[in-house]
Amino acid sequence: MPDMSASASLAMTQLATLAKEVDEDKVTPGVLGFIVFAVMALAVWGLMKSMNRHMSRVDFLEPPDPKADAAGEGAETTGAAKPQQG
Repeated sequence: MPDMSASASLAMTQLATLAKEVDEDKVTPGVLGFIVFAVMALAVWGLMKSMNRHMSRVDFLEPPDPKADAAGEGAETTGAAKPQQG
């Protein structure tokens, strides 16, 4: 690793020795892992609450097309199907 500075190299050697001291059978996510998970869970909960609020405001009924009424195509507004010629 020739591109590393002396301080980065020193930090890496210290971290490597700390990693060797940790018992691999007892490694847990710890408090930091719990905090990250809790923050992500709260963010998802807030986004879902916001989405439900916005989706409840949506009106899914479309108004009738004024161009279709002006052209005299009343079959689409009544639901009757036009037979196709062919």
